[in-house]
Amino acid sequence: MATTLREPRSQLAAPRTGTPAVEVRGLSKTFHMPKVQAHTLKERALHPFRFNDYDELHALRDVSFDVQTGEFFGIVGRNGSGKSTLLKCLAGIYQLSAGELQVRGRLSPFLELGVGFNPDLTARDNVIINAIMLGLTRKQARERFDRIIAFAGLEEFVDLKLKNYSSGMHVRLAFSVAIQVDAEILLIDEVLAVGDSAFQQKCWDEFHRLKDEGKTILLVTHDMGAAERLCDRAILMERGRIVSHDTPDRVSRDYHELNFGRATSSVAPGHERRYGDRAAEVIEAWFEDADGKRITAVGQGERIAICTYVAFHEDLRDPVFGFQLRNEWRQVVVAGRTDWMHGPSGQFHCGEHRVVRMWLHCVLTPGRYSLTPTVYRAGLGDDALDVREDLSGLLVHGAMITGGMADLPYELEIGPSD
Repeated sequence: MATTLREPRSQLAAPRTGTPAVEVRGLSKTFHMPKVQAHTLKERALHPFRFNDYDELHALRDVSFDVQTGEFFGIVGRNGSGKSTLLKCLAGIYQLSAGELQVRGRLSPFLELGVGFNPDLTARDNVIINAIMLGLTRKQARERFDRIIAFAGLEEFVDLKLKNYSSGMHVRLAFSVAIQVDAEILLIDEVLAVGDSAFQQKCWDEFHRLKDEGKTILLVTHDMGAAERLCDRAILMERGRIVSHDTPDRVSRDYHELNFGRATSSVAPGHERRYGDRAAEVIEAWFEDADGKRITAVGQGERIAICTYVAFHEDLRDPVFGFQLRNEWRQVVVAGRTDWMHGPSGQFHCGEHRVVRMWLHCVLTPGRYSLTPTVYRAGLGDDALDVREDLSGLLVHGAMITGGMADLPYELEIGPSD
């Protein structure tokens, strides 16, 4: 099944409440990649023209968007799609090949955390030096020193040389310094996985605080749950272009369809397990959303239909239509049959074709699932007409973090023990 993404929707620009904090118009970035590299000056001198031939790598192509002041803006995409290159252009690290951009306000990039740290100096010295490099005065760096160390949770190791730090301690310290810098605009590139779970929670709390303070934040992430929880709008990038510009939940769905749609649309030829006498034959099975559009990805809680296209090769009375959804560990997590839910299905004649739709709300936790459509003869036995295991697939995404196999809605009540 081909994956179709919406065209970027310019009408989704944030409400115009003033001059945007970030404006990008037709931004392109091209890298020149030499086909043959000279490893020494002698090679360059002896063969001056051999090394002039190069390939062009178009990292960004005609990218345009606005970010309003106080907006939390997500940038998502697969590896190599141009996300980090875009942030480096915004930060002034890369020169533009074409286009225009304007940044209004003091900017702090969270791109290469810890760049400038000296492993032979203590954490105390590195904090002061790095904070000054990021724009604080020496007085401000000293005033915020205790806060930085406390946020990193490294009070006991402040006078230890950085070369004796673990990689996790190193990154925690770098993040803690960067978050204390005064800036109106923050560029954040994949830093939500910093540290252990307790430190990650600190990061979440800090991002929410910054959002509440009206900071303008551009977040590059692969974590669709983070994008949905934090961002007001988002863009999806692919091969250097914006291919979707929408609300975070819709961009998240587009990302999953782009990333997993082809993989989940069907199993590879020869891997399907099928059995039954095929008096009724399953021709195809798929998923639809509430609008009747075929989908390969869905958000938690959304209403979907499991659709089975059946051809009848003999007259059948009350065949039983059903399905199974299996997770990645081959466990059946949801199953349904018409005789359980609706009783007899009716009379069907040879030569007829029918589409059976079973509607349900998706309560599955995020992950990949395979669909096994089934048709049985009426009765209590397992007289299979057609069972096609893992015929198609579905990716479930969402911002909620739950345990188990299903995200069942519930209400909480705490009362007296008696």
